[in-house]
Amino acid sequence: MPDSPLQADPGYSDTDVRSFRVIVRAALIAALTAVAVPALATSRPPANETALDRSAFTAVRFDAVSVGRSTMTITPDPAFSSDGSLGATDVLGDAMPAGPTAVPEGRPAANQPAANPIVVVLNPWRYDGNVSFYGPGFYGKRTACGLAYTTSIMGVAHRSLPCGTLVTFRNPSNGRTITVPVIDRGPYVTGRQWDLSGAACTALAHCYTGGLYWKYG
Repeated sequence: MPDSPLQADPGYSDTDVRSFRVIVRAALIAALTAVAVPALATSRPPANETALDRSAFTAVRFDAVSVGRSTMTITPDPAFSSDGSLGATDVLGDAMPAGPTAVPEGRPAANQPAANPIVVVLNPWRYDGNVSFYGPGFYGKRTACGLAYTTSIMGVAHRSLPCGTLVTFRNPSNGRTITVPVIDRGPYVTGRQWDLSGAACTALAHCYTGGLYWKYG
């Protein structure tokens, strides 16, 4: 005996029964979902609308002149005002506090120590009575400053001054003066601090050991 009126139909099959059951189950699931979930679940609670207290707000007056830079004009606190403040129509001279009516007398004289001017020579001439020269036996070699020592190089040897330091020499016997750089190390003779190159001693006419004046620069 057929289970339902549909099975009495000669064209009915088991596949139709299964399709019918699937449709019925889907309809039941949809109905249950609509009853169990009446609205979409979100992480935000429902908003509670509350009436605004109008006494918590202050009326703001808009200034048409300042539109574009500021949107409101705040009334200054009277506690910060002073007698010397300027208003919109005040003149600077009218708002200045009143000064003394009389010009104060001159300050009393104070005892000042007498100034004793002195002359300070920053780069004085110094006299050295033991200036010599060196040449023969050294021509064609390198100096301690890395220069080729020739018969025409102008310079002087010193034990510690940096290479290139300018020193001026003056021969008191003839007045000749030259300015030459430090190009080498030496001299290694006790009590002597300058050794002129061959060209330098020739320029000063001092190719011997004797006295010269010298100064830096």
